Amino acid sequence: MTREFRSLPVPEGLAGMRVDQALSKLLGLSRTVAADLAAAGDVTVDGKQVAKSDKLNDGSWLEVLLPEPQKPLLPKEELVEGMDILYSDDDVIAVNKPVGVAAHPTVGWEGPTVVGGLAAAGFRISTSGPPERNGIVQRLDVGTSGVMVVAASERGYSVLKRAFKERTVSKTYHALVQGHMDPLTGTIEAPIGRHPSSGWKFAVTSDGKHAVTHYETLEAFAEASLLEIHLETGRTHQIRVHMAALHHPCCGDPMYGSDPNLAKRLGLIRQWLHAVTLGFYHPADGRWMEITSPYPPDLQHALDVLRADNQ
Repeated sequence: MTREFRSLPVPEGLAGMRVDQALSKLLGLSRTVAADLAAAGDVTVDGKQVAKSDKLNDGSWLEVLLPEPQKPLLPKEELVEGMDILYSDDDVIAVNKPVGVAAHPTVGWEGPTVVGGLAAAGFRISTSGPPERNGIVQRLDVGTSGVMVVAASERGYSVLKRAFKERTVSKTYHALVQGHMDPLTGTIEAPIGRHPSSGWKFAVTSDGKHAVTHYETLEAFAEASLLEIHLETGRTHQIRVHMAALHHPCCGDPMYGSDPNLAKRLGLIRQWLHAVTLGFYHPADGRWMEITSPYPPDLQHALDVLRADNQ
């Protein structure tokens, strides 16, 4: 099996970080896998092999030969701390996905997954879809928290998969972004594709896929704004890319240009982005359902800091 090769610049937010730690953040690899790759000579910076403990410099060129995927790529069945079940029946399971949890297994990811956590908790998941993605009809980034739905039955998988494809699902997010939106309520319609010089991130590009984001300002602070966002499309990193393109990146998101000093003051070590509500027609009887997820403590703390400053 061919090993995948990645080539990318070191982003400003990871400057000074150890090689193994940076690879873990950038590519979702475990620290152990990243260290093994460095020891095997499969990691270079500006053309020179580096050790796991070497520090990265902003703008250096990082090249990595990823490990060969294991067969089969199946989830580890282990309980996921903080992953609450928001709703479940014979067709649908809705979870409150914590930050740091992947939807399903991917190459090099050794952390917790939603499907592995559900299996460990004794839930039946649809066997439809690829083995490593059984029951998965949508995904949230590892660094994004909130409500996520998984199909429990084959009927659930078929109906929900089609609903997401046909965009009949209502997806509502809350995002804390830097600065103030102008206008306070609006729509961003801009195509999204791979970043022209950084294959690990995305950007607004002329040849990208159609992407539409609707936003409304809920609360304005001196340095940031809390937005409610409705996605019409579901591109990878869509909210983060659209906000960064308008120079209002999500707070705590160095990959897309956030202010590290503000993130530190707010206690953020990840982007302030939360999937608040998911609305869909139930696969069995067609009734409209809306599942809501509360803010996790780290995001609530950031808001509390800003609100205190506003007083």
